[in-house]
Amino acid sequence: MKITALLVLKVGPDESKDPVILANATDVSSFGFFQKSSVREFIVFVGRTVAKRTPPGQRQSVQHEEYKVHAYNRNGLCALGFMDDHYPVRSSFSLLNQVLDEYQKNFGDAWRAAQADNTQSWPYLDGALSKFQDPAEADKLLKIQRELDETKIILHKTIDSVLERGEKLDSLVEKSSDLSAASQMFYKQAKKTNQCCTML
Repeated sequence: MKITALLVLKVGPDESKDPVILANATDVSSFGFFQKSSVREFIVFVGRTVAKRTPPGQRQSVQHEEYKVHAYNRNGLCALGFMDDHYPVRSSFSLLNQVLDEYQKNFGDAWRAAQADNTQSWPYLDGALSKFQDPAEADKLLKIQRELDETKIILHKTIDSVLERGEKLDSLVEKSSDLSAASQMFYKQAKKTNQCCTML
């Protein structure tokens, strides 16, 4: 899973004008030296095109080969993310929402007056590009699910490691002083009955 670029653009109501790039962060390290400038130009071109075609208040995803461009237009302020196909959609839009929140917190409504592309980098966007390479950082539900999965794996490993030490469940049942004689007899009968059924 990889994020290649994050962009923030101003999309005006006039469709004849191209959207203005307010912030841009790209990671083209996976491309060859001679491809990097072309990839950056392609990101800007596709970013403007998708932003222009995303209606205000809408989210959309556009797929091209193994990449997806996710866009969220919040009343003229549009965030775009260029991700590979494996990056979860919910995490993508959660990330774009956070980027727009942070942009408005830092710059307010100054973006409405922008007429030309901003060439200066925005440190938050550069940091977000590296931080959110892991989708769980953008999506709290995904992070909780991953932690639960890890806990389940640890629990299975713990039970398996107890049984791997050579202690069979049968010998534990016989040694247990917590089980009454009737419970031990029930366990042995159930085991015999199950063995009979498993041979069929």
